[in-house]
Amino acid sequence: MSNNPGVPSMKSMLLIRHAKSSWNDPHEKDFDRPLNERGRRDAPVMAARLKEKLPVIDLFISSPANRALSTAISFARAYGLGSTDILQIPELYHAPPHVFYDVIAAIPDHLDTVAIFSHNGGITDFVNGLTETKVDVMPTCSIYGVKADITKWSSFYDASKNFWFFDYPKKL
Repeated sequence: MSNNPGVPSMKSMLLIRHAKSSWNDPHEKDFDRPLNERGRRDAPVMAARLKEKLPVIDLFISSPANRALSTAISFARAYGLGSTDILQIPELYHAPPHVFYDVIAAIPDHLDTVAIFSHNGGITDFVNGLTETKVDVMPTCSIYGVKADITKWSSFYDASKNFWFFDYPKKL
């Protein structure tokens, strides 16, 4: 963060769709669905890839739904953190884009790099409204990164955002 008042600093936002979930139990509530075998395998691999690119994340925020939170926990572990280090926000469960903006606006300004774990289709709709770089769909366990020259997260909505990177498990 810049030490000079009025000089923008770069804020980095990572939007992460939960890893692949299980549909084995037709009676299980959607909110409670766990990760399937592929999801349990992909989440730590993607977390390790992200940590290579970005060694520090200041805050992990997640939908409390089992599959999103399990994905967030896998990423947090790669960063030496645990489940209690993840801020759970119920509104992120199947959130539309405006909820993402509300969540981001409430992030403390001293934090510069934040990861949000959520669900499709809201997460795809949200990332497609951020920059000129669009995705057809956010695959499971994909990461869409953007940067904004802002000092306050409350400025994120109106800020010019720059596409940073897009990664997903099947990307070579």
